[in-house]
Formats: sequence, C-alpha cells, structure tokens
Amino acid sequence: MKLKILLFSTLLFILPGIALANEATSELTYVLNTFSFLVSGVLVMWMAAGFCMLEAGLVRSKNVATICLKNISLFSVAGLLFYAVGYNLMYMNVDGGFMGTFMPWGADDAAALAGDYSAGYSSGSDWFFQMVFCGAACSVVSGCVAERIKLWSFLAFCAVLTGIIYPIQGSWVWGGGWLAEMGFSDYAGSTLVHSVGGWAALTGAIIIGARKGKFAANGRINPMPGSNIPLATLGTFILWMGWFGFNGGSALALGEAGAAIEQGNVYINTNLAACGGLIAAMIMVQIMYKKVDVTMALNGALAGLVSITASPAAPSPGAAVLIGAVGGVLVVFAIPMFDKFKIDDVVGALSVHLVAGIWGTMAVPFCDSEASFVTQFIGVLSIGAFVVIASSLVWLLIKFTIGVRCDAKDELVGLDVAEVGLEAYPDFQPMSSSKR
Repeated sequence: MKLKILLFSTLLFILPGIALANEATSELTYVLNTFSFLVSGVLVMWMAAGFCMLEAGLVRSKNVATICLKNISLFSVAGLLFYAVGYNLMYMNVDGGFMGTFMPWGADDAAALAGDYSAGYSSGSDWFFQMVFCGAACSVVSGCVAERIKLWSFLAFCAVLTGIIYPIQGSWVWGGGWLAEMGFSDYAGSTLVHSVGGWAALTGAIIIGARKGKFAANGRINPMPGSNIPLATLGTFILWMGWFGFNGGSALALGEAGAAIEQGNVYINTNLAACGGLIAAMIMVQIMYKKVDVTMALNGALAGLVSITASPAAPSPGAAVLIGAVGGVLVVFAIPMFDKFKIDDVVGALSVHLVAGIWGTMAVPFCDSEASFVTQFIGVLSIGAFVVIASSLVWLLIKFTIGVRCDAKDELVGLDVAEVGLEAYPDFQPMSSSKR
C-alpha cells in the first residue's frame, strides 16, 4: 500500500514536468524552424550579391556600374512588390485554384504569442524566406538582357514579374494550387524559380534583340568577352554558397531530428551536383574545343546547382553527381545553340536556369517514386506557357510605351555613361574614350 502511494505521489510530481517539457519542446521546435528560415533566407539574399558579381564580371567594362545598380535595385523592387501583393497572391486562399488574394502581407503571430506554436514558425520568417526566392527569379533576367536595355524599363518589368507573374505560377504548387493537387514536385524551384526567370529572360532577349555587332550578316558570331573573370568566379562561389540556404532552407523545418538529417542530405547533394556539373562541363569543353573555357566551367557548376534544386533530398550522393553532370553537359551544348538562333544571352542565363531547370524538374521521378514524368511535364509546360505569354505581353507593352531598348549611341558608349553617369573603372577607361 505504501508503495502504491509512493508511486502515485511520484507520478503527480513528474507529470506536470513532462507536460512542461513537451510544451518547451514545441516552443523549441518553433524557434528552430524560424531560425532556419531566417538564416537560410540570409544565404539566399547573399545569392543576390553572387548574381551581381557574376554579371559584373561577364559584361563589358562600360556596363559594369549599370549592372550593379540593376541587381541591387531589382532586389529592392522584389521586396516591395512581394510585400504589397506577391506573398498573399501566392499563398493566401489558393485552395487548389490558380491564384491567391490581392492584398498586402501582414504578420499574424498572435497564436504563438499566446503559447500556441502549432504554426511551426513565425509568419515573418516565412515571408522573408519566400521573398528572397522571388528576388532570385528576377535576377536571372538581369544578366540575359544586359548591355542594351533601359534601366527604368527593366525595373518596370521586374515589378510585374515579382508582383504578379512569379506569385501566380508559384501559387499553383507551393501555394497549394492545382498543380500541387496533381502531384507536381519541385522541392526548391528548378522550375518555379529558375525556369520562370529563364522563360521571362528568353522572351525579353527575343523582343529586345541582340547587342549591336553580336551577330554578323554573314552568320558569324562575334565574341564579346566579359570585363573581369576573377569577379565572375567570385560571383559563382557566392552563388554556390548561397545555394545551401536556397535548397537547405526548403526543407521548411529544423526542429526535429528527421528535418535536421534531411537538411544535411540536401547540403551534400547540392554540393556534389555543383561539383559534377563543373567537372562535366570542363571535360566536355576540352573535348569539343581543345581548351577549357572558364566561363563554361562556371556555368557548369551553376547548371549542376539548378538541376539538383528540384529534388535535392531524395537522390543518393552518386545520383546527385550524375544529375548535376548532365546539367553541366547541357550547358555546353545550349550556349552555342542559343547563339545559333541569334538569341543574345550575355551571361548564359538561359542555358543555366532554363535548360538545366527543365532537366532538373524532369529528373525528379528518377529518384522519387511518388513523382510522375507526365505530371512533371504538365507542370513544366503549363508554367512555361503562362510565363512566356505573360512576360511577352509585359515586354511588348513596355516596348510600345516608354521603350525597352537604349539607342544605338548609348549602347556604343556604354550604359554606365549614358544612364548612370558613373563608370565602374574610370581610371582604366576614361569617359572620353569609352568605346569598348
């Protein structure tokens, strides 16, 4: 009898402690998930610097200051538009449909402040993480149409892309829309981010046209080397590093052991895919051209990263290498293919983000038994068609109103002088002789 009383008393003492421990664990999970969103979001924002440095290195010196201004301003436009309309259009009341609600985003953490942590993470951390993805999609466009587009015309397109086009197609999958219900799978955005940026860039490159002198009348393609290979290499390293937040944060959790293990696997596969893409591109360029082009190697690494982004958690490390390697090989063939079609892509963004993005999305079923090739194809096709039509309409509207392309004289002198009034390298290239 005394033993029963002792056990009963012990349970009365322990059970409240267990309840408090469970509540503390729930709060800890909430905090860790929020922390993961915030830190991963910072890494993805760091990718904006990577895009900027990559593009600054691959454009000619007379356009470097302009490309820097475009990259930091497009990120600001993305932030404002995703707050004003983008987030809720992508996530609020989609319910299996085609878009959410047109209204500004507002934080709602009242439940967590009252002790209910069932939301899993703070609303502000989620908004920040999703916003930087929106900015990344827009960055893809910048490098492709560089050196001949007007600054304000470019930013006008960015506003529509980040506020309307990107959120609508994003709602179809990540917002719980019709493609999500079909089973379309895109873990971190090979299609939803990278191919979307690629399709928007492709329509822009076609409508704006090529840079003067890029394609000769006799069919010759004139190389226009970038200004700073070390800077482009630094940009690639920054993008590579930022991609760990891009893919790792897309696990959407860190508060449990399974989520932590998943993030670790994602980091490993992301890194190995980049390695595979770079080495495969180097080997292919050596075979085809007898020399290794540094820019091809850089784009090979980026193509590997884009390729694995659709499914970085499911593959084995060996499969991740192969997925990235295929992306690297595709880039080597895609860059001259776009040149052959006289589509002027200054930095190779179409080959990296569009071509490798499509490949990565279609490769998901190889490693994920729940994914379907048919569903993946429907998703790629429908998102591509929507972005092409919507982007074309916006580009044409800008073209026939405020104009989209700078005049021939400004292009010859360089947009740094013509639009910014400040050169990136004034000591090496005086304004009076800015002809390159």
